[in-house]
Amino acid sequence: MSCGCCKADNKTEALDKIIAKYKDTRGALIPVLHEAQEIYGYLPLNVQKRVAKGLNVSLADVYGVVTFYTQFSLNPKGKYKINVCLGTACYVKGAGEIYDKIAEILKIKGGQCTPDGVFSLDACRCVGACGLAPVIMINEDVYGRLSVDDVPGIIQKYLDMEAEAV
Repeated sequence: MSCGCCKADNKTEALDKIIAKYKDTRGALIPVLHEAQEIYGYLPLNVQKRVAKGLNVSLADVYGVVTFYTQFSLNPKGKYKINVCLGTACYVKGAGEIYDKIAEILKIKGGQCTPDGVFSLDACRCVGACGLAPVIMINEDVYGRLSVDDVPGIIQKYLDMEAEAV
């Protein structure tokens, strides 16, 4: 699986259409970045530069928005996006160790994607399921009341789904 930056011509064309649609709209940067991320899956530097030039704003402004808001990503995301809640309730109940175990199994650090594009790992501050602490989310699936011992089986479930899809 690729990182989502292939077929650049079609994606660049789509990005240019989005920029053109918003070009003269005040406050267009955030909506353009949202739509650009939908196309690319993340916001690499070349996309940020194109948005800056197209909207006639500085690259520093674009980068500042991308790095300020957590919904924007500078890195590719995996097919299965793992978010480990490190909010207070989850952290107190061992979410840090769960995060470390996932990183160990996948051999990646937070914010990274596995080389095959299957998994990415991120921390978040709260998923609103404090009563289930500690909690992780994999895409839309929520797993709660976890221990470090639960992690290998959860990861294996998604590896098995990948094997079945091939």
